[in-house]
Amino acid sequence: MNPSMIAARTEQTAPEMTPTTMSSSRKYTLEAFPARHVVSSPAATQSLARALAAHLRPGDVVAVEGGLGSGKTTFVRGLATALLGTDPVSSPTFTFRHRYGGTEGSPALEHVDLYRIDDPAELAELGLEEAFATDAVTAIEWPERAPELVGRPRWRVVVDGSGEEPRAITIERLD
Repeated sequence: MNPSMIAARTEQTAPEMTPTTMSSSRKYTLEAFPARHVVSSPAATQSLARALAAHLRPGDVVAVEGGLGSGKTTFVRGLATALLGTDPVSSPTFTFRHRYGGTEGSPALEHVDLYRIDDPAELAELGLEEAFATDAVTAIEWPERAPELVGRPRWRVVVDGSGEEPRAITIERLD
């Protein structure tokens, strides 16, 4: 095997991201995090999210950071597909919060978007603390806008890039 065929432990660059990363014979384990991957399509972004979803449990909070148009909601769609078996996700930018699923056998997915929060005092009237239920996985976009609400998430996902360029996605387990 030549050196260009060996994926680095913390970074993989490829035209597409396959559901199993690192190599075709090695699956994601908790030891695989932190990890940094370069993906080149929305499908590859969702595939990476599905790999992370295998490690999520009810009560987990996933902070999804990145600029406008970076693919944060696309990443959450991948989580939904893995956790719920479907992709009902739409951006909650104007409603702040969507709850999906929560049927027997699968946890609910709470999707919170804090992009429109300018002042943390606004949070009190929105009731977003309910999104951090112990029966759900909570994915929160723009967590830096309300750190007192988010607290310390269990997972941090940072999506770098925009437009047609590839995305660098870093995933860290914070506990």
